[in-house]
Amino acid sequence: MHLFSAMFLLVMLAAMSSEALYPSPEEGWQIYSSAQDADGKCICTVVAPAQNMCNRDPRSRQLRQLMEKVQNITQSMELLDLRTNRDLQYVRNTESLMKAVDVKLKTASDNPRSLNPKSLQDLKDKVTQLLPLLPVLEQYKTDARQISRVREEVRNLSLVLMAIQEEMGAYDYEELRHRVLLLETRLHSCMQKLGCGKLTGVSNPITIRASGSRFGSWMTDTMIPSSDNRVWSMDGYFKGRRVLEYRTLNDFMKGQNFVQHLLPHPWAGTGHVVYNGSLYYNKYQSNIIIKYHFRSRSVLVQRSLSGAGYNNTFPYSWGGSSDIDLMADENGLWAVYTTIPNAGNIVISRLEPQSLEVLQTWDTGFPKRSAGESFMICSTLYVTNSHLAGAKIYFAYYTNSSSYEYTDIPFHNQYSHISMMDYNPRERVLYTWNNGHQVLYNVTLFQVIKTAGD
Repeated sequence: MHLFSAMFLLVMLAAMSSEALYPSPEEGWQIYSSAQDADGKCICTVVAPAQNMCNRDPRSRQLRQLMEKVQNITQSMELLDLRTNRDLQYVRNTESLMKAVDVKLKTASDNPRSLNPKSLQDLKDKVTQLLPLLPVLEQYKTDARQISRVREEVRNLSLVLMAIQEEMGAYDYEELRHRVLLLETRLHSCMQKLGCGKLTGVSNPITIRASGSRFGSWMTDTMIPSSDNRVWSMDGYFKGRRVLEYRTLNDFMKGQNFVQHLLPHPWAGTGHVVYNGSLYYNKYQSNIIIKYHFRSRSVLVQRSLSGAGYNNTFPYSWGGSSDIDLMADENGLWAVYTTIPNAGNIVISRLEPQSLEVLQTWDTGFPKRSAGESFMICSTLYVTNSHLAGAKIYFAYYTNSSSYEYTDIPFHNQYSHISMMDYNPRERVLYTWNNGHQVLYNVTLFQVIKTAGD
């Protein structure tokens, strides 16, 4: 019965994934093995795909590329319009000067003797004032060439649109977008049934927005229903108090429809987390953790993290008062920090969300100053070896077994300076703040599925 129920579960999972996404065999749910444990219970292992699998569909990819081209063209046109208006205003401002020079030149041409030294110098001065017009005219030439390129791009887009229309027939874009959202929801539901797993891969970066300073953090709530899509942004790492709350990810991308929360106490670092409607953060110049409730706009509790270093005593390699890093995963709320008795090695503490009491603590043995950033997935701490270009996920500490291993999981550090990296278990993505860019990474987890009734 165990073997039958296990195979039935796997068949159902494979059917759900293929029905939802139509992936190729190498991109779908990868079944690695089916075996029995010491008690005779069936255990199956599966690797779940990244959540944005449906974006690999050729037609969806073609639409996405088309939208990117439209966006690029729109930006080019806006830039051309801005430059043209600016330069046109300059030409208008110099129009009277050009007319005056033209009158003086005609007068000198008709009556050369009227051009005395003073008049000649005056004419030279006016011509000198007109010299800045030359680069403006050169810019006009450049813009004219740019317009030609844009015109060619628009023509190519028209051909692509015609091809997509022929390929997709009666489907319109809104219907396709709705179907993609439904498929993503089904995939998300499928992945939630799988439960926890071991990190095996990180996708290419997805840049959501470029905003704010070099350092900062942004996040969604890890514990609220999927229908709540609010995004929070906290710019900077030093004495900040201003938290922006956006209604949706789309609003965050556009920088619109937000409310501001002014925290009663400033923060330190970028290791903040939003968990079940509250913001947890490190109070500036202290090892105190604060729980700030967004709805009531009040501090519900604050507690000192005993012995934890602060104020750049034990930061990550990039500094920035990143001594205390708060995070959440499938199994709760965590604090990553270090103490003097631990000789600067990373300490993991699991926290009680209501009281902020420390429930359990682990010493990983990994020096915190050698870490670029870290994040928790399924009670496992993953540590990067740098915050700069060429970084990889280098170390993993498993709290369930109090053991560790060195890993080699590459990821593309596109903007070369990560100052925040946190996992969201609800969406199964990594949120990063990378040199003033807000970036997402999808993750692939190695799953272990135990059959029902075990």
